Amino acid sequence: MSSNLPINTLSHNHSAVTLIHCDDAIIVVDKQADVLSVPGRGPEKLDSIAHRLSLMFDEVHIVHRLDMATSGVMVFARTKDSLRSLQQQFQNRQTKKRYQAIVAGRLTPSCGAVNLPMRCDWPNRPKQMVCYEHGKKSLTRWRVIEYLGEHTRVELLPITGRSHQLRIHCDAMQHPILGDHLYGTETSQIATKHLCLHAQSLTFTHPDTLIETTFTSPVPF
Repeated sequence: MSSNLPINTLSHNHSAVTLIHCDDAIIVVDKQADVLSVPGRGPEKLDSIAHRLSLMFDEVHIVHRLDMATSGVMVFARTKDSLRSLQQQFQNRQTKKRYQAIVAGRLTPSCGAVNLPMRCDWPNRPKQMVCYEHGKKSLTRWRVIEYLGEHTRVELLPITGRSHQLRIHCDAMQHPILGDHLYGTETSQIATKHLCLHAQSLTFTHPDTLIETTFTSPVPF
């Protein structure tokens, strides 16, 4: 079952949130790039998708996060029961996440997987790094969609959900995501204004209906 509801935009104090779907149990949004998913430390980092939703709904619970630079589908819970259901699905890897990215260079072969353990790069936070000694298992499957001159549009399927996983794995393949200001080369970092990484679809079992549901967002690049 897919949601084909029209996307609505709610605004509060000039801070817009694009809604893909909303019911009594969940809120699904289309997060824009360069907005925090959840508040950071300090009042200057209060503005975020979660905070904007809290100004519009009586009860909003954070289920998962997208990097600030990443755009695309996010789900929030409207009840504690929904929160427990969704968190369990994420923890047990029962959700299906599909991303699209543009990476530097012509990626070959046409599909594959990256299995590299990762951990935080503590002296350089928030950067992450590949670490065979202390890293946690991290697995990403990928598929070439099309070649764009000297670059490649790819579909990325994260099997695990580590912080910066897709960005690190693409960089480790020597095909960094364009516009990634933390990883890659100087050329790939300045290739585009925004990070070319988008959470295109998210599939999970609806907490109330118990029907597997997919929500999608159009790719902005």
